[in-house]
Parts: sequence; C-alpha cells; structure tokens
Amino acid sequence: MPSPIRILTAVPICDGHDSAINTINLEFIRHGIEVIYLGYHRSVGDIVRAAIQEDVGAIGISSYNGGHVEFFAEVVDLLRKHGADDIKVFGGGGGTITHDDVTAMRRKGVDQIFFAGTALSEMAGYVREHYGRPRKKRSPSKLRDIALARELTEVEDSYASRKRSTSNAQRPTSKGKIRNPQSAIRDPRVIGLTGPGGAGKTTLIDELVLRYLSSEGKGRIAILSHDPSVIGEGALLGDRATMINSQDDRVFMRSMATRGQAGGLSPATHDCLALLAQSDFDYVIIETVGTGQEAMPFQKNGIVDLTVLVMNPDYGSRLQLQKIVMLDLADIVVVNKSDLQRARTAHTEIEQRLEQNRRAQRLIDTVAKRHRDPGVDRLFDLISGKSVAAVYDRRNKKIRRS
Repeated sequence: MPSPIRILTAVPICDGHDSAINTINLEFIRHGIEVIYLGYHRSVGDIVRAAIQEDVGAIGISSYNGGHVEFFAEVVDLLRKHGADDIKVFGGGGGTITHDDVTAMRRKGVDQIFFAGTALSEMAGYVREHYGRPRKKRSPSKLRDIALARELTEVEDSYASRKRSTSNAQRPTSKGKIRNPQSAIRDPRVIGLTGPGGAGKTTLIDELVLRYLSSEGKGRIAILSHDPSVIGEGALLGDRATMINSQDDRVFMRSMATRGQAGGLSPATHDCLALLAQSDFDYVIIETVGTGQEAMPFQKNGIVDLTVLVMNPDYGSRLQLQKIVMLDLADIVVVNKSDLQRARTAHTEIEQRLEQNRRAQRLIDTVAKRHRDPGVDRLFDLISGKSVAAVYDRRNKKIRRS
C-alpha cells in the first residue's frame, strides 16, 4: 500500500480566520490525506520550516486578510532558496482573492487557488491527483533538515509499502537504548512523554523547549510527535498548531501518524529515532498519542532514557488510578493543569499510588500554560540536570547591566 499523501496547511500571519481551514482539513482527512496543521498567524519562515521538516508534498494556505499575492510568493521564493521547490503551494481565500490576483500568483509559482464556492470534494480531488503521484528522484541536499526529513520519509514509506516490518526494525543495544555509531556525535538524551488526550502534553513540551533554548546558546532539539490514524486513512497531525516556542530553527519536529498501530507510536518510530540519534541533537522528545489505561508505549523496546507520564487531575475515581499501567513504569509523573479545583486531591491520591511501587519516582505539579511556571522549571531541571532559574537570573543580570 502506498504511503498517504502528506500536506501542510496554515493561515498566514496577522490572520486569525481558521474556520474555513478546519473544515477543509477534515475533508482532506476523509479522503485519506495526512494533514499537518500549523495553525493560524504563521509567518513565511514558520510555514517553510515546517514544510521542509515534514517533507510534505504541498502547502495549503488559507488567507482572508489580504496581502495574499505577496505572502504566497514569499513562501514559494523561500522554498526555492532552500532547495525545496518540489514542495508545491496552493490555497484560497474566499472573496478576498480576485481573478487578477490568481493570474499574478500563478506567475510567481503558486500551483492552484480555489475560489469561494469550490466544492470540498473538488479540493480534495485536486490534492489527491496532483500531490499523490510518486515524486521524481530528488538530488541530494546539503541542508541538514532537508536531508534528514527525506530520510525519515523513506523510513515511513518503507513500512507503508511493507518493505520493512517491526520485526525487522533496528533493535536497541543491550542497554535498551539506541546508540549512535558515529562517535564524533554525542548520543542525544531521549525523553518519552505519554498520557491521556487533553492532559496538555504538547503545551508542556513547548514549554520545555523554551527552557532548553534559553539555557543552551547552541545545540538543537528534536521532537517526534504522534497522532492516531488507521491504515489507508488520513489523519490530523495538529500538535504544531499549539506550539509557539518550538517554531525555531534549532528545533526539528516531525509529525507521525500511527497508521493502524496500537500503543501510541508509529510502526516506523523506532527507525526514525535511530536516524535522529545519528544527527547532532542534544535531546529527542517523543510524544505519544493520547493513551488509555493499558498503554505501555516505551516499555516494550526500551527506546527512551526517561519516561514522563502527563495526567489531568480529572481522571475519575481513585479506583481508576489502580488501573493505569504507566503509573508503575513512569520515571516522572506530572499532574498538569494543577490550577484546577481537584488538583490537590489528585496529587495526594497519585502520591499514595506511587508509594506502593517502591521506586524512586518523582511527582510534579505543573500549569504548562502559565508563564514561568515553577513546576515546569522543576521538570526541566530533572530532565536536563540544570537549573533553569539560574539561567533566568543570569539573563536578567545581563539585561540590567545593558
């Protein structure tokens, strides 16, 4: 079976009209297309960076605020500048885009513009017909993100075409972790985040990324993010839409659909992680799909150095805690959204549950949406072995001196 078509959709900067693109995304998904949704108010640089890292076939832009001729053209130009002009650009904008605008946009390299009233099925059909074809052989790229993104695509495609199976995937070393064969590049620290849907995993990751970027003047971090899908169907890969701090050149992010595999990860996750381990990243963060009571996404093949379980205070009765397997396996348990009314009770109940395990597990309360949340600071300190508070103090002293 061929790999699903992958496209990126976004709304330009200074434009908050996302109703139309959300409807269009759902139609694409119904037609078997994997949609990486970047969200609204996104710059040209954000869009092109994401498209390159995701190695999509095309970018779909929904623009309702004007300035579309220039904005679309800048996206096309930046793709060309980076040597990624095999990624096509299409879009629409209701009544704000005129026929004369379309003529100008096509001259600048835009592939297609859909006018108001175009049937959703017609848009999906166009995407399937024009971006579902096998790509022509692409010349090697010297840009590291393009080269890495294409290698990740080859891995995912090999699983989709059944050239690989999970039984043939690269296995960990005897210590249980993927290790880098290139001694000149240090092994990244691999952090696995899992937990039920709606617990705030993506927001928490974005805040951890902010602290990493603030504490390290150099270096890069990678994120493998997962969303659910079934074999042969589309998927909404939407974690990028809620991320702000991760829109940075020092962050490499890849969105992956599970493509029918249970447990919260993709069939290709392990081999994709092996590729990232051969690149110069300080950390690799793996985020699973929203998981249930039975899920053990990282225990089976031991692919992470540290497992973080993120929970919402509203998990139900105390009996439910006894059923959550990951509470036995996680190194760190995070009660996110700890500003909610039931948070104190949740902390006490989870603490008592962890005491029964007789392991050196850590329990942390966070409010990931809150600026400079001390709980997120403590979590970053545990993961990195550094004090984020000291980093902020040094920065404030520099600001005062200047």
